[in-house]
Amino acid sequence: QVQLVESGGGVVQAGGSLRLSCAASGRTFSTYAMGWFRQAPGKEREFVSYIGWSGGNIHYADSAKGRFTVSRDNAKNTVYLQMNDLKPEDTAIYYCAARRFLVGQIADEYDYWGQGTQVTVSS
Repeated sequence: QVQLVESGGGVVQAGGSLRLSCAASGRTFSTYAMGWFRQAPGKEREFVSYIGWSGGNIHYADSAKGRFTVSRDNAKNTVYLQMNDLKPEDTAIYYCAARRFLVGQIADEYDYWGQGTQVTVSS
């Protein structure tokens, strides 16, 4: 069982930055691939980024490439999403998710989810 808690969301002006954190419970965090997803009002949950269990095998959605950076610290049981040059269209609730070993872009493939953290980007 893994419990995930996101933090770091907030309100920022366009062009600004935020760093989201996702703290995980459990002693097997290093065996989980981690994903970041987001959901804007009235829209479906969409993939943002994933990172493999060892910190390699990183992938971003086209909307995140060049602006977002995912990383993890297995010693701290935490995964991060650094978001730069934020745009109003990045406004959403951001969720981290975990699944054993394998990375993926499909939300349904993930077993554990955090409660989400709100990111609001004003123009």
